[in-house]
Amino acid sequence: MDPRHFAYAFSVRLHDTDAAGRLFFGHLFRHAHDAYEAFMAHVGLPLDRLIREGEILLPLVHAEADYHRPLCQGDRVQVVLAIDEIRARSFAVTYRFETHDGTLAATAKTVHLRINRDGSPAAGLSDEIRDAILPYLHEDRPQ
Repeated sequence: MDPRHFAYAFSVRLHDTDAAGRLFFGHLFRHAHDAYEAFMAHVGLPLDRLIREGEILLPLVHAEADYHRPLCQGDRVQVVLAIDEIRARSFAVTYRFETHDGTLAATAKTVHLRINRDGSPAAGLSDEIRDAILPYLHEDRPQ
């Protein structure tokens, strides 16, 4: 795997599925966020600490997904995460959802904006954030 990617694995549970037995579309974002939380802890910025301390707040300001094949109960999935873009006050994360055999099932993207405690946009990403995520910046997005 490309060292600029982070991998997170999960299995589709029964409660993840809709009446057709497929991953409910909204749950893809829950699993993407679980991968994001694991990634942030991996790079030394665990979200629980960031939220508790209140100095670095990174809410989502955009989310999108494309679904390429169904994911069903029992499927083992690997989420391949990479940083797609770093801007002055925000960064974008891409997610590639692959089945156990490497088949592309879905892709997603989230954009996170640094804000101040009062909810206003921060002056910029801190060096701590930039330094932590920069090694995962991938010029060629995970396709």
